[in-house]
Amino acid sequence: MEKTKKKEDIVDLNPKPEKVTDVQLKKIQDVVSHINRLQMEIGMMETRKAYIVRTINTSQDQLGVVQKELEKDYGTTDIDIQTGVIKYPEENGEADKKD
Repeated sequence: MEKTKKKEDIVDLNPKPEKVTDVQLKKIQDVVSHINRLQMEIGMMETRKAYIVRTINTSQDQLGVVQKELEKDYGTTDIDIQTGVIKYPEENGEADKKD
């Protein structure tokens, strides 16, 4: 009867490496680090974007309040924002006509 060889008795002529080379490890670490930095940067940008969007919404609400004041005071919100000139809506002419 033939004996089967034990695992310890088998010699692997092509052993597999247990670790990557130091150069390869450094490359992997550098790329992963770069990706992590970029993802963190995206997160900071998204946080800043959310803040800006909230600020725009608040400013639009404030503009609405000012427009209501202008409508109440002048009957229009059509104002040249460069000069402050009020652009009143054109009347149909009936109010100024004399009979």
